Amino acid sequence: METHGGAEKVMEEIAKAFPDAPIHALWDDAPLRFEPHRVQETWLARTALRHRKDLALPFMPITWRNMGPAEADWILCSSHLFAHHARFGGGAREAPKLVYAYTPARYIWNPELDARGANPLVKAVSPIFRNLDRKRAAEAHSIAAISNFVRARIATSWHQDSRVIYPPVDVKYFADDSVDGLTDAENEYLEKGVPKEFVLGASRFIPYKRLENVIDAGIALNQPIVIAGTGPQEQFLRRYALDQGGDVTFVIQPSLALLRELFRRALVFIFPPVEDFGIVPVEAMATGTPVIALDTGGAAETVLQGRTGALVNDFKNSSGVREAFLLSQDVQAADCKRRAFEFDTPVFTEALTNWVRDETGASSELQSAYTAAAQSFAR
Repeated sequence: METHGGAEKVMEEIAKAFPDAPIHALWDDAPLRFEPHRVQETWLARTALRHRKDLALPFMPITWRNMGPAEADWILCSSHLFAHHARFGGGAREAPKLVYAYTPARYIWNPELDARGANPLVKAVSPIFRNLDRKRAAEAHSIAAISNFVRARIATSWHQDSRVIYPPVDVKYFADDSVDGLTDAENEYLEKGVPKEFVLGASRFIPYKRLENVIDAGIALNQPIVIAGTGPQEQFLRRYALDQGGDVTFVIQPSLALLRELFRRALVFIFPPVEDFGIVPVEAMATGTPVIALDTGGAAETVLQGRTGALVNDFKNSSGVREAFLLSQDVQAADCKRRAFEFDTPVFTEALTNWVRDETGASSELQSAYTAAAQSFAR
């Protein structure tokens, strides 16, 4: 498990829904997230592969396949790569396995969407892993996908059906206008360092987030641009902004309170990547801000055309972006917030526990109805 990211946020809510379950992870880089001794790491955590998911990839399936003895009435796998391969010994060996799937591993199934799939080692083992991955997915008693977009990918890759349970978003926090939680320094920065009006992009600074498209969109709209986040592409994005002549302000590693305030002040939130779900657009809508996103991917399921923003088929199409922006400016903040609450954390928790109850026959007292779970956040 890592210290940030959408899958990590989801796992926190899964852990709250089932507070007695031990958590099995390849490794845990956020040891303070859960109660002491709740997370059990695998042998990979004790090796130099701990922080090298690309190099650790060939060892993941066999590691999940040999998890040791456990007692469980059922197993819930929170799986981004291969946690759905998990097999325990003991009483848990024959326990029904439920898989909450973020996506079949893009490394091996859709390398065109993830540059890490171009790694020579990953390319060499991908054909073998695809056959194995499909076989292990067939062991699941039931699969839930984080979006219809992922459900279709599961059907194509794993040849399995699934139900959709959208991941949780802390909508209540972002929708709360009663307090800002900003420090004095952050308030001063907002007043002096950020434009009065701007379009916003926010995410990790990595290639598939396509933040350069936010800069392109801002230039097409003749609006100042704010890019919030952090990551290895920071220098590339700064050079790109200079080369394109955009009026770009970078807000590096903003606090949650500062990000919320940026959402509130933005004319529109621009979301260019093809995401499996996309938590950040929902957070933006929770503040009342409209969203412009691609008409492909999970964001196309959350952003409502003309009601909470607009969808485009290509951010390089300047006229299309301008039309989307004009449409988004007629959106009502109340409609954005109302839509966002459809993805609030309690909605997720209810859907998750109902799924487990339906598939396992567990009693209504689900919090004590199991003894083990498996999960992974290796990306």
